[in-house]
Amino acid sequence: MPMKVVNRVAEVRRAQGLTQAELADRVGVTRRTIISLEKGNYTPSLILGLMLADVFGLPVQALFTLKEE
Repeated sequence: MPMKVVNRVAEVRRAQGLTQAELADRVGVTRRTIISLEKGNYTPSLILGLMLADVFGLPVQALFTLKEE
Protein backbone atom coordinates (compact mmCIF):
# COMPACT_ATOMS: atom_id res chain seq x y z
CA MET A 1 0.00 0.00 0.00
CA PRO A 2 1.65 3.27 -1.11
CA MET A 3 1.78 5.99 1.51
CA LYS A 4 1.83 9.76 1.16
CA VAL A 5 3.02 12.41 3.62
CA VAL A 6 0.28 14.93 4.38
CA ASN A 7 1.11 18.19 6.16
CA ARG A 8 -0.60 21.03 8.00
CA VAL A 9 2.17 23.58 7.45
CA ALA A 10 -0.01 26.19 5.68
CA GLU A 11 -2.75 25.93 8.31
CA VAL A 12 -0.34 26.25 11.24
CA ARG A 13 1.69 29.01 9.56
CA ARG A 14 -1.43 31.13 9.02
CA ALA A 15 -2.68 30.46 12.57
CA GLN A 16 0.65 31.73 13.92
CA GLY A 17 0.56 34.84 11.70
CA LEU A 18 3.63 34.04 9.61
CA THR A 19 4.06 34.69 5.91
CA GLN A 20 5.63 32.09 3.66
CA ALA A 21 8.71 34.30 3.34
CA GLU A 22 9.05 34.66 7.13
CA LEU A 23 8.78 30.92 7.64
CA ALA A 24 11.30 30.28 4.86
CA ASP A 25 13.76 32.69 6.49
CA ARG A 26 13.38 31.01 9.88
CA VAL A 27 14.21 27.56 8.54
CA GLY A 28 16.76 28.60 5.91
CA VAL A 29 14.94 27.65 2.72
CA THR A 30 13.37 29.60 -0.14
CA ARG A 31 9.79 30.77 -0.25
CA ARG A 32 9.38 28.48 -3.28
CA THR A 33 10.22 25.49 -1.05
CA ILE A 34 7.53 26.51 1.44
CA ILE A 35 5.01 26.94 -1.38
CA SER A 36 5.82 23.47 -2.76
CA LEU A 37 5.63 21.96 0.71
CA GLU A 38 2.26 23.56 1.45
CA LYS A 39 0.83 22.36 -1.88
CA GLY A 40 1.95 18.81 -1.13
CA ASN A 41 4.39 18.76 -4.05
CA TYR A 42 7.44 18.37 -1.81
CA THR A 43 8.16 16.09 1.12
CA PRO A 44 10.75 17.72 3.39
CA SER A 45 13.85 16.07 4.73
CA LEU A 46 13.78 14.93 8.33
CA ILE A 47 15.95 17.90 9.28
CA LEU A 48 13.59 20.41 7.66
CA GLY A 49 10.58 18.71 9.22
CA LEU A 50 12.16 18.97 12.65
CA MET A 51 13.10 22.61 12.07
CA LEU A 52 9.53 23.47 11.03
CA ALA A 53 8.13 21.73 14.10
CA ASP A 54 10.58 23.66 16.28
CA VAL A 55 9.59 27.02 14.74
CA PHE A 56 5.93 26.25 15.38
CA GLY A 57 6.56 24.84 18.86
CA LEU A 58 4.81 21.60 17.94
CA PRO A 59 5.75 17.93 17.73
CA VAL A 60 6.52 16.71 14.21
CA GLN A 61 3.43 14.49 14.32
CA ALA A 62 1.24 17.59 14.65
CA LEU A 63 2.54 18.81 11.27
CA PHE A 64 3.09 15.63 9.27
CA THR A 65 1.10 12.42 9.01
CA LEU A 66 1.04 9.40 6.72
CA LYS A 67 -1.99 8.68 4.57
CA GLU A 68 -2.73 5.85 2.18
CA GLU A 69 -2.82 6.92 -1.45
